[in-house]
Amino acid sequence: MKAMFIAYNQAYNEEIVDLLTVHGQRGFTRWESVEGKGDFNGFPRLGNHAWPEMNHALLVMMKDEKVAPVLAALKAKDEEAPDLGLRAFVWGVETFY
Repeated sequence: MKAMFIAYNQAYNEEIVDLLTVHGQRGFTRWESVEGKGDFNGFPRLGNHAWPEMNHALLVMMKDEKVAPVLAALKAKDEEAPDLGLRAFVWGVETFY
């Protein structure tokens, strides 16, 4: 079992959830109005007058075999519009019930 954290520009809104659904991933936890600034490139998303956009974030628990296809789809989406910003991080889950 893996945990995937996905941070993305609010412009993606439901597109990310739709992407997960296409890959057979039903469950997730979403946070809206998440502030952030990438460490490589991109623009801050701080919800203020200078940087008005915001991010959303998802935490998704998924079976190991779903990770690679979902990451590939997220990478392709990010490459379509790299200025929007989309990042995903994966780590192992020791206990899940």
